Amino acid sequence: MKKIASILVRSALASCLLCLALGGCAPAAPEQDSSLAGDSRTDATPTLSHQPKSLDSSDGANTEGLTSSSIGTPYEEPPVPYNTEEYAAMRENGFLSVAANPFSTFSADVDTASYCNLRRMLSSGTKLNDIPKGAVRIEEMLNYFRYDYRAPKDAEPFGVTPCISTCPWNPDTKLLVLGLSTEPKEYAQMHGNNLVFLIDSSGSMEDPEKMPLLKESMGELVANLNDDDTVSIVTYAGSERVVLEGAKARERERILQAVRELDANGSTNGQAGLAKAYELARAHFIEGGNNRIILASDGDLNVGITSQSELSDYVSQQRKSGVYLSVLGFGQGNYKDTKMESIADDGNGNYSYIDSIQEAKRVFGEDLCATMRTVADDVKLQVEFNPAYVKGYRLIGYENRSLNAEDFKNDKVDAGEVGSGHAVTVAYEIVTADSPMQLPEIDSKYGGGERKGEKNGEWMTLSVRYKNPGENDSKQLSYGIGEADVTDQPSDNWKFASAVIEFGMVATKSEHAGTASFDGAIALMDQMGALDDRQREFKKLVSIASL
Repeated sequence: MKKIASILVRSALASCLLCLALGGCAPAAPEQDSSLAGDSRTDATPTLSHQPKSLDSSDGANTEGLTSSSIGTPYEEPPVPYNTEEYAAMRENGFLSVAANPFSTFSADVDTASYCNLRRMLSSGTKLNDIPKGAVRIEEMLNYFRYDYRAPKDAEPFGVTPCISTCPWNPDTKLLVLGLSTEPKEYAQMHGNNLVFLIDSSGSMEDPEKMPLLKESMGELVANLNDDDTVSIVTYAGSERVVLEGAKARERERILQAVRELDANGSTNGQAGLAKAYELARAHFIEGGNNRIILASDGDLNVGITSQSELSDYVSQQRKSGVYLSVLGFGQGNYKDTKMESIADDGNGNYSYIDSIQEAKRVFGEDLCATMRTVADDVKLQVEFNPAYVKGYRLIGYENRSLNAEDFKNDKVDAGEVGSGHAVTVAYEIVTADSPMQLPEIDSKYGGGERKGEKNGEWMTLSVRYKNPGENDSKQLSYGIGEADVTDQPSDNWKFASAVIEFGMVATKSEHAGTASFDGAIALMDQMGALDDRQREFKKLVSIASL
């Protein structure tokens, strides 16, 4: 018996020595997950263990990702980073004939998450070819920046600024950049704020760019709240927990102490957290005030309601209570952009992505009023083109905001909310009636009478429908846009928006990109006057993407 045991020991020892001689018998790395979830896609991007550098830093942006040799031991390979980020599939808008489609109708959008998320990927070393197409939403990139648009007048909620000039990437078309802006106000002037912070404290939030950054961001927000604001905090992991209820913002140390004690562990039951947050928001509801839930998460829900459609139905039902739901996205690797955007849209809120403390300061400092205070609900835009001047057009961006023409006057159809000091930027590539560009002809068996339009100087009419917060009936405003807005010396607003669009089209490999290029985007910015801090940052980002 001892002899058999000795043989077995010697055999095992020999196997171990052979394994070491061959370089170690490490377990096989897990396969890269490349599955599709619904209509969303999962793509690989590098995983960071630190916050991305600011693009404004003196030594430039950090374009180097981690290498496999920077971690691990001589005998163990580091684990292959799993990437399960999800982004909705996107089908780009194409050119439409005015004869067949005289109306272009869509919902307003003031989200900015796409730009910040894209900035995070590029500044951490991700190559543009590795970024999912669905992560690049041109309208959100446009709406991240500040523009010198006209202020509202005559008690109207929007100022409208149109500019039409020759399209930089297609000489056969014109580019319309159309800006709508609301009156900016100081947050300190706004009272009656009932805020419920719904914080994802699950295990997936433990990374440095998640919970630690979230805590630091909350510190920025608390410092800027009004003393009489009502603050509640709910966390959710495997179950929900009320950390703070109905505190006044003047109790800042109490609030900050509750934030400091947050930690990340467990699964992610977002449904339970949402239910409790809505319950607290209703319990402290301020009639005529700003009643808002602010959800901070990576979107990786895995307990309770987890599907995007079920979440959409639940939040859509809850918004009838008059409580807004805004979303702050954090993190990478398992980030679920599809769910985060859907929750914000269905919750009548806005969607931001926080990739650094600098961005937190913008969202909770410079843009606090726009983030927190809605001035127009269910904002819809409809452009009717005059065939006497325009034979075709292409709406740039807003693919997931499209509405049917008949939805425009249907007050039961939900649309986007616009906050105080927000700017909505819309761009159309226009095929004029005398352009050599050919559009596909549509033959009708029954004729239908060709629309010739009217030579009255108006190329199109912009109509805007909106509701005052808390009201059920919409109001409508209309603006003529045409020959008076055409120029061969476009504004800096137009030049910068054109640069953003060029970059977005190159990033998504748009079939309509024409001669668009990174160099073209930079050249447009070089023609402008002094750039502000956000524009300078964008210019650096374009340079990084071109490497």
